[in-house]
Amino acid sequence: MATSPEIAQRIVEAILAQKLAPGERLGEQPLADLFGVSRTLVREALTRLAARGIVTVTARRGWYVIEPSVAEAREAFEAREVIETGLLRRLKRLPPESLKRLKGHVFRERQAIRDGDVGTRTYLLGDFHVCLAEAMGNALLGDALRDLTARTALISMLYQSSHEAEQSCREHEAIVAALAKADMRLAERLMHEHLRAVAAGLDLGKAADPLEKLREALQPVAADKQSLGEKPPRRKRAPLPPSPATQETRS
Repeated sequence: MATSPEIAQRIVEAILAQKLAPGERLGEQPLADLFGVSRTLVREALTRLAARGIVTVTARRGWYVIEPSVAEAREAFEAREVIETGLLRRLKRLPPESLKRLKGHVFRERQAIRDGDVGTRTYLLGDFHVCLAEAMGNALLGDALRDLTARTALISMLYQSSHEAEQSCREHEAIVAALAKADMRLAERLMHEHLRAVAAGLDLGKAADPLEKLREALQPVAADKQSLGEKPPRRKRAPLPPSPATQETRS
């Protein structure tokens, strides 16, 4: 039977894989049925996630995944940049076992991209940053980055990120290569550029349209235009046949 931390972790992993969208409702009973637990346990998991800023709750809608605003999107990327570049700035050398772990992570990213496994690819690309913090021996910041990365995954879905998976993977490879050479200044610069590139790929100037799907669904189709109040085009009258006298004259 799943515990409340395990349920919370599964929800975060689904967000990182972009399988749960911003604003998606998380019903207590469906989750309880899915995990084979009580609604009380599910509520505990969702309460944990609400405290971490991943889900929210209202009296009418219940629990649902957050929908970050433009201001929150900028703050999330700024926070990630401060944490991740700061970690690299303080690091002198990465232990061999940690470097091996990071190389293995990037290898799995590359494999998922090659296999076209979108869910695994998206999850691994986001989890790279968590893996890096943990490889540096800071589990607390790893947890913080997991939540921030989940928020930026939701931001990417809301604001249509154009930063491609292949590009992210190449940038991760470059960061790991710099770490392998113990060139921390280069690793820090590459991380700074990587996070700026991801943020620049977002269309933050254009907020998501909450009515987009409904607007598209209710667009009038040609056959229904008359029923929606549009006047049908006026038909041209067919010319009258010539009179017998005219016919005789023309013959």
